[in-house]
Amino acid sequence: MKELGIWIDKEKAHLVFLEAEEVKFETLDSDLDFFNPRGGSRSKTRWGPQDVVQDSKYLEKEKHQLKNYFNKLAAYGKKADAIVVFGPAETGLALRKEWEVSQKDVAQKIKRVEITDSMTNNQVIAWVKDFFN
Repeated sequence: MKELGIWIDKEKAHLVFLEAEEVKFETLDSDLDFFNPRGGSRSKTRWGPQDVVQDSKYLEKEKHQLKNYFNKLAAYGKKADAIVVFGPAETGLALRKEWEVSQKDVAQKIKRVEITDSMTNNQVIAWVKDFFN
């Protein structure tokens, strides 16, 4: 049985494959642009108009990039029989939600989604081994 542990955040995903006694570790970068929109700027006149920052533009672009990132991860998920997703923040929950819409066969393999702290590579491998044992 092939088991897959995915530690995920918006920057990268660590993939741990367990098959029999063999452990494979891989890192996949998200290729997300980290937007840092600046506030509006004032005109030269004292109480003149300000430029407005369109946050919706940035959020929409990030949404599409996240969708592409999750679809790349789904290709790895198709090779596994059981999947556990964990990591800081709520990216893991967003991954499950996206897969339930676009990758139903992969979403059914998810055993659990947990929010955990940041971990070293060795801690990620140990966490996945503990989960599946």
